Amino acid sequence: MNVRTQQRIAISVLFTCTVLVVLPVLLILAIITYKGAPALSWEFLSAMPEGGMNAGGIFPAILGTLYLVGGAILVAVPLGVLSAIYLVEYSKDNAVSRLIKLAIVNLAGVPSVVYGLFGLGIFVIFFGFGVSILSGSLTLGIMILPVIITASREALESVPRSFRMVSFSLGASRWQTIRYAVLPHALPGILTGTILGLGRASGETAPILFTVAAFYLPTLPESVFDQTMALPYHLYVISTQVPGIHEEIRYGTALVLLLLVLILNLAAIILRYQFRKKKRW
Repeated sequence: MNVRTQQRIAISVLFTCTVLVVLPVLLILAIITYKGAPALSWEFLSAMPEGGMNAGGIFPAILGTLYLVGGAILVAVPLGVLSAIYLVEYSKDNAVSRLIKLAIVNLAGVPSVVYGLFGLGIFVIFFGFGVSILSGSLTLGIMILPVIITASREALESVPRSFRMVSFSLGASRWQTIRYAVLPHALPGILTGTILGLGRASGETAPILFTVAAFYLPTLPESVFDQTMALPYHLYVISTQVPGIHEEIRYGTALVLLLLVLILNLAAIILRYQFRKKKRW
């Protein structure tokens, strides 16, 4: 078997694997779109739920999801980036720092239900925040924190060492070097971690089940200490615990959740692209 034949076989195998991964995803999207599109209307998106969620809209669930995702990002991104800066720029390469890095990687694989129980015990009960937007946002923020730390650390490490040396040679301090010579070039990678965190935070059900989500709440929250509805939990409830609900409402809710995640990710990707265009290396 010559090299060209081996190459064709390898390409065929890789293409087949790609199709096997992409095709089920496209099929799921097609089914959800086909069955959920008839339910989409301005009333469905902007009205309050009525009749035990058998009628009306899902506006409180949409708004609650945005609150939770926004709160999680506000918690996780600053903490994640600052932690990554410390691990890359300030900490020494010793057993303690290696253990911390290993723990961060392992935390990224912890099931979301464990984070939900952690949030219930720490934020809801111990700190007394109750079942609220604040508790849910903090729980989701801690859940996506390992992903953001890992992505930010890799982005910082990818910046050439020569950038730091030039900055030091011009008399800049370590923080000035990080602020002006490292962070601007690491921003696209940091935003990649933020995108991954957005996707996970907006679709999780278990953490908000313990800390914030309400079964049926046809009013809008007035403060961070109020409960709220959220699209993932709302979809779970109407699919398993509300008898006689129309199928198109379930699929319509799933479609709205997918579109919301897509819009949030697209906005972050566009922002990342703008920073990436400024890179000169």
